[in-house]
Amino acid sequence: MTDLLSLYRTMVRIRAFEDAAEVASQGGVAVWGNEASTTQPALVRGPLHLSTGQEAVAAGVCAHLKPADLLTSTHRGHGHTLAKGADATKMMCELFGRASGYNGGKGGSMHIADFSVGMLGANGVVAAGLPIAVGAAQGLKIRGQEAIAVCFFGDGAINRGPFMEALNWAVVYHLPVLFVCEDNRISATTESRAMTAGPGASARATALGLPAVQVDGTDVQAVSEAAAELVREIRAGSGPRLLHALTDRHKGHVSVDPALYRDPAAVAEALARDGIGRTRAQLVAQGQTAEVERIEREARAEIDAAVAAATAAPLPDSSAAYTDIQNTGAGVWA
Repeated sequence: MTDLLSLYRTMVRIRAFEDAAEVASQGGVAVWGNEASTTQPALVRGPLHLSTGQEAVAAGVCAHLKPADLLTSTHRGHGHTLAKGADATKMMCELFGRASGYNGGKGGSMHIADFSVGMLGANGVVAAGLPIAVGAAQGLKIRGQEAIAVCFFGDGAINRGPFMEALNWAVVYHLPVLFVCEDNRISATTESRAMTAGPGASARATALGLPAVQVDGTDVQAVSEAAAELVREIRAGSGPRLLHALTDRHKGHVSVDPALYRDPAAVAEALARDGIGRTRAQLVAQGQTAEVERIEREARAEIDAAVAAATAAPLPDSSAAYTDIQNTGAGVWA
């Protein structure tokens, strides 16, 4: 079983990153009913999709992945990217639109990728990571590689065509892929139960003959144990699996969304279930307070340094606007 302190470290790093990114996105523009600030320009231009509250899923799953394993994420992908081993400073630089970011400052929050650690990319299109992950898994199988592919997606994605197409493809070709549904029960600004027929992701997977396990996604040990077994089965050649993690999104749909459409009582219940708080209490009860506090200090220091580096980093040169563009024969923009 993965060490609980190690899992806690990953969760705390993700939370520190998301908290800092949220602060950096405030001000600057009038959006979601908020007035533009004339004194506090936003360091991150445009809203961010935060994974605050969902850290246990990313930490518990990625703890069992190797650098060669491949991963696709969602528009809410900072946590997955960090947990897979990406560099926090290069991530923050990308959020800030800086030339030293993962995508040269041109991709932003929803398009961070780091192939060196197997992170194929976050994705701004709901459910778009599913067929990419399955295609990656098919490539691994064709090449005879031992690595697996993992795909994170939200509960809102199960109502889009790529979900069923990807699961069907994975089962038909017996592919080494783990599907991870982060079910926070709210799709953007609407409760998922209002738009989803049936009991959800695990039931739909089972209907296609794809074994699925449902777990408390706020319990990092439960996620880790379930993920360990599913990953073991996939590596052993048993075909695709699905992990259905019931979790909580603490924030609004985006970082500047006050989420006034949410029931305050439900939000309070989610905060009380916070996976980081629960894990911290476990570790303190085990007499590991000093280690817990050290991990928290190190996480804050790491992310503070990332913000400082991103703030000081240069913006992309204007000539970069014409790089990374495929020539379709339609000519050059004036």
